[in-house]
Amino acid sequence: MPFAFPSILLASASPRRRELLAQIGVAHEVLAVDIDETPLPGELPAALAARLARAKALEGRRRGGGARPVLGSDTVVALGSEQFGKPQDREDAVRMLTALGGRTHEVLTAVAIAPPGGGEVFEALSVTRVRMRPITPAEAAAYWDTGEPAGKAGAYAIQGLGAVFIEHIAGSYSGVMGLPLYETARLLQAVRPGTEGG
Repeated sequence: MPFAFPSILLASASPRRRELLAQIGVAHEVLAVDIDETPLPGELPAALAARLARAKALEGRRRGGGARPVLGSDTVVALGSEQFGKPQDREDAVRMLTALGGRTHEVLTAVAIAPPGGGEVFEALSVTRVRMRPITPAEAAAYWDTGEPAGKAGAYAIQGLGAVFIEHIAGSYSGVMGLPLYETARLLQAVRPGTEGG
């Protein structure tokens, strides 16, 4: 049955991830974890996203007692070799948005599911290319003042007001939101009892 998903623990406090799981009918409880998200020296965006997603899933399994699968996810925005995390303040958000404006960047979202019982972690990575129109500093500052960019990788939310900046995407819309549903569904089916991974 393609829509029979196990009940899980979500190792994230992100309301967007909760909404996305609910969209595909995944019963879940939040078990937010706190890990160090500092990139390692020379760590590439894909490796960073994968490492953090895995760390969240494993920490969630450790804290959750291993009774249910634990889902961890992490999103990294990258423009060439430069990585854009969550903005520290208004100035940082303006810097990010004006840098991303008029160019195509990548949004890399990793998903990791730690099954109960200490088994191997199932992992997937979604890479989406996002083209933004040019953004002036005044526009970026006004957008920051709405409160939406705070806590968002790359200082924007594609599902909110930030959509006005997006010219084109190639890849996963839900992945840009923070949880690629195609990849997530496949991983959840892999950990469901009586199924095989794939």
